[in-house]
Amino acid sequence: MKRAVLDDHLLRDLLADDLSAGLARILSDHEPATTNLYLVRLRRSVAAAAGGALTGSWPVSARRELARRLVALPDDVTVVPMRLLAFRMAELASRHRLSTLGSEAAAAAEHLLAPLCVWIGDDGPRLRAAMASVGGEYRTIS
Repeated sequence: MKRAVLDDHLLRDLLADDLSAGLARILSDHEPATTNLYLVRLRRSVAAAAGGALTGSWPVSARRELARRLVALPDDVTVVPMRLLAFRMAELASRHRLSTLGSEAAAAAEHLLAPLCVWIGDDGPRLRAAMASVGGEYRTIS
């Protein structure tokens, strides 16, 4: 089966069983994947006492459940080791002025030959341009 790289917002929704129609559609024929840095950002939000930007409005019980799911990340969620992506990340960051987070996302999608799926609120022109330059698919999901 094909994979789709999910950003931290979409991974949160997947692990919380709160799939939008768009996320359900992509996951109907793609297995989920994410990046190391998306995982860190989501875990940091869950670990914050008041919850971070991704989980700040969530009740403590929901954050705890998400934390449990993050610690025991399902085996079907692929995370590409950064050592496989590091050089390509540096190239993409330099060429497209991407952050480390953005360059890892683009490199992971390219490595997996997968669409990069981002929450619509995180849509960014540099990441979109980087994906276009490598011939990759870029999808925004609400």
